[in-house]
Amino acid sequence: MSEVPQPVTDNSVKVRQLSHYQFSWIAGEPGQPGTYTLQLVLDQGAWEEILTLDPDDADNLQDLLTATETVHYDIDRRVLMFGVKKTGS
Repeated sequence: MSEVPQPVTDNSVKVRQLSHYQFSWIAGEPGQPGTYTLQLVLDQGAWEEILTLDPDDADNLQDLLTATETVHYDIDRRVLMFGVKKTGS
């Protein structure tokens, strides 16, 4: 059996399940486009992450988040993983 570094802390957990999310839009300077952000609440608030998005990514992510029941986020690689399924299903 491999050894697990101790203690296991919030910072040592690298992949977390998305619990909640919130899109925001920040106005730009007059005549300039605004900025979309996506706040991810992971593992019921154990970790949070904020992503800056362009309008197309915000639209696509909204569609994916609405259509997918289980989503995970890899903190180190900054990757959202959609449609995670249990083995054998």
